[in-house]
Amino acid sequence: MVMVQNKDTTEFRGNQFYLGIDVGSVSTKFAVLNENMELIYGTWARSQGSPIKSVQDGFNQMRMNLPKHVEEKITAVGTTGSARYLTKALVGADIAKTEIISHAVAASYYVPGVRTILEIGGQDSKVILLKDGIITDFAMNSICAAGTGSFLDHQAGRLGIPIEQFGDYAARSKVNVVIAGRCTVFAESDMIHKQQMGHSKEDIIKGLCNSLVRNYLNNVCKGKKIHPPVTFQGGVAANSGIRKAFEEHLGCDIIVHENFLTMGAIGAAMLARESVEDEGIKTGFRGFKVSDMKFTPKAFNCSDCPNQCEITYVEKDDGEIIARWGDRCGKWTM
Repeated sequence: MVMVQNKDTTEFRGNQFYLGIDVGSVSTKFAVLNENMELIYGTWARSQGSPIKSVQDGFNQMRMNLPKHVEEKITAVGTTGSARYLTKALVGADIAKTEIISHAVAASYYVPGVRTILEIGGQDSKVILLKDGIITDFAMNSICAAGTGSFLDHQAGRLGIPIEQFGDYAARSKVNVVIAGRCTVFAESDMIHKQQMGHSKEDIIKGLCNSLVRNYLNNVCKGKKIHPPVTFQGGVAANSGIRKAFEEHLGCDIIVHENFLTMGAIGAAMLARESVEDEGIKTGFRGFKVSDMKFTPKAFNCSDCPNQCEITYVEKDDGEIIARWGDRCGKWTM
């Protein structure tokens, strides 16, 4: 599945463009911004377990959808997500930043004054607290998949309902059904039990939305004060049932910006622009031809000290090593 956002072609005019790439465990997002920090192009696609292929597929999409001059005028490139270092090496990006920073930068720009960012992706979830545009605290949950996009996809498939319709089903619920939400095993077992007792799909889905929000607030947000304005980002933000459950539990409006899917990539592009302009450097971006290159990731264990670091590196098709990382001492990093 590939989602492409293409804005009016008049926005392709300009002397400089900025590219951000967010490669996570489940999906890969691209965002191209113009000089006015407007999103002129964005994509979302499943990574299919191969970050290299998903990045190359993304560049193929860009080559088909963007004018040639946009590629030639990309002056800064940033990467984020769990595969940010690998992606930076592949494309010749200028910076690699964490998802926390990238999401915070984009949210602060598009939702001025935002105090809390709720972000739920395919395999993990996080909360980011800000004050005056500065990150004051954050927390991540990457151990249990309860409440993440992959778990919701699984339950939608089991119930025979498109995930896009979860919110509509939850809105038609008439009875409050309590679903255990401590982990995926308990939640699924409880859902099956409620089905066997004769509860409707609508009530079960609303109960699931409420249980996942309770799990998120009790675990990811444990000990943290949630202040409005609150924005909801990541793929799960498309689920109106989850958004409504957050509003009921927090007692405030939840803002879902139109670019909620690509906020991480947008933030990476903004950070890349700032870095390149501050340092006065020329981007190392390889161009859309990255989609035609062959990259091979390799690894070895360094035995030079007791740390036994696992060193990862990437070779181009000509045998050139374009990046190495993973060591604690810096001996191999390049």
